[in-house]
Amino acid sequence: MSEHGDSIVPFDPTELRSGEPASKTDITVLSVDLRTEKSNQEELKDIKKPYEGTSLLQDEHNKDAKLSPFKPQPPSLPKPVGLGMGGKNISFEEKVRGRRLRNSQESLTDPGETGSSTDSLKEDTSSNGQGLASGRPLDLPPMETPPFRIRTCSFSETDSEHSDPNKERLKPSRIILSPLQPSGTYPPLEDSAASTSLRTTNRIDRDCLDYSVMGRRGRSERLQRNLSDSRLLDTMVSDSASVHSMKSTYSVLNPIRPRDVRNRSFLEGSVLGNGALLGAEELDRYFPERRLGVYVATWNMQGEKGLPYNLDDLLLPADTDFAQDVYVIGVQEGCPDRREWEIRLQETLGPYYVMLYAAAHGVLYLTIFVRRDLIWFCSEVEHATVTTRIISQIKTKGAVGIGFTFFGTSFLFITSHFTSGDSKVYERILDYNKIIEALALPRNLPDTNPYRSTTSDVTTRFDEVFWFGDFNFRLNKERGEVEAILNQGVGADMSPLLQHDQLLKEMKEGSIFKGFQEAAIQFPPTYKFDIGCDVYDTTTKQRTPSYTDRILYRNRQADDIKVVKYTSCSSIKTSDHRPVIGMFQVKLRPGRDNIPLGAGQFDRSLYLEGIRRRITRELKKREAAMKNQNNSTVCTIS
Repeated sequence: MSEHGDSIVPFDPTELRSGEPASKTDITVLSVDLRTEKSNQEELKDIKKPYEGTSLLQDEHNKDAKLSPFKPQPPSLPKPVGLGMGGKNISFEEKVRGRRLRNSQESLTDPGETGSSTDSLKEDTSSNGQGLASGRPLDLPPMETPPFRIRTCSFSETDSEHSDPNKERLKPSRIILSPLQPSGTYPPLEDSAASTSLRTTNRIDRDCLDYSVMGRRGRSERLQRNLSDSRLLDTMVSDSASVHSMKSTYSVLNPIRPRDVRNRSFLEGSVLGNGALLGAEELDRYFPERRLGVYVATWNMQGEKGLPYNLDDLLLPADTDFAQDVYVIGVQEGCPDRREWEIRLQETLGPYYVMLYAAAHGVLYLTIFVRRDLIWFCSEVEHATVTTRIISQIKTKGAVGIGFTFFGTSFLFITSHFTSGDSKVYERILDYNKIIEALALPRNLPDTNPYRSTTSDVTTRFDEVFWFGDFNFRLNKERGEVEAILNQGVGADMSPLLQHDQLLKEMKEGSIFKGFQEAAIQFPPTYKFDIGCDVYDTTTKQRTPSYTDRILYRNRQADDIKVVKYTSCSSIKTSDHRPVIGMFQVKLRPGRDNIPLGAGQFDRSLYLEGIRRRITRELKKREAAMKNQNNSTVCTIS
């Protein structure tokens, strides 16, 4: 008997002689088997003698069973040592059945595997009585062996099934596949508590040490009250693969248990690992490197009514690998139809982005688009405006600012238009001072770090600040000298020009944009061009080319903002200014749940109109392409 409860009975070729003559197919199969046994006799030489002794004991045992079938039977004799499951001494019927299944996997619909124990025994009994599957009768003498029990059978079923000794048949042993062995060793489990699989969940975030002043008692009580998705991961830290399998079963997000939803209180959330909707766990889930891609564009449109047909070069440069998470577009002297401008932006960015907020101050426009799946982590948006004109009704010069919080990082975006004129540097400094004092932000949003804020400077009340626009600072250099440097070729060193830049000089002296930085300028001046071409001002004024359009940034903590790209867009020539674009990677930090969320609000009507125009534009392109194909003719020369 095998370790699986299956009896293995040796095959005796002489048993066929006592019955009826077998068919030709059976004789052929038998001859092949005899030759196979003969070739393997040497392999069984070591186990032949112990097996013969065991067969004699088995015969005496069978005689006793034949005389008294109802007498309690002793357990079957153990399998001889050395006779494994792969041995050659198996029954003829097993060999035929093995050949049928040798080149295929074991069928799951095998009655012996999926059926009940009683049904399998009946099926085996009927199959033994009929012979082979070919339909030819093969009368084998009954084997007088004691009834055996299948592991899946109860004792009552076995006794009732084998009560008649004349119907006793030996159930062929099932084909049992060998267990699969792994092709390689499993990766070792990391012992470090900082690893992903053994990451501790109830810990102070490394970027929020300023908030770790709470007592141990209050912290423990807060942790007990605030449940999160980490409780589910806590039970599976020893097997990270199980977590990924659960993700793939439902979605890319971690599953949430009902009791976590019942007990979780977002109003009491903190910057700890669990309990906060904007906390560290949620932040690491969406931003493993805790970096947000921000795209900033500024453009003085010169009040042109006609917008460029294609804004792809402005928002989606071809030399970039990926689109950014947030798009911020500031416009000075914007077009008369502000709504049309916003629709064109939505049409260009497509369905992946939604307009989070838009504000205006006269002809100053500021628009913010975010990725559609990130809008849930944005707070309520606030904006404020400041005019720098003596008459406040004239809103051509001034600033407009938008502030909001993303996770635990507060952002402030300001676009402005300062006083123009080559020599009016002092007036531009006054414009700057008035804006930082009068821009009333934030109003309802909590300050993420009030210890570093001042009431006299709005830029100190936010973590990350981007200030861009037409600052109107010029180059204190003659036009002929400027053109001589520019004529050296594309990609020339602009440092000789920047040495005479008014803005850089005032920033070094600390009179303007305190704490702000600017990326290295490696593009030609963006002002002043003749419309529709790359030639600088050819009018009678002969203005000196200058870097009037700039993007500056400031962060509370060093190295929070990294510059990816800073250049101008030379392909848009509908204005006397060239747009300036900047791409940045901004450090993110987890937030508290006291931040008023925006609840996913965006301009739905603008979104639908932009998508409709985008589809219409694509259909027109296809129709034009089909029309060109139909109108094309092939000239033949005869």
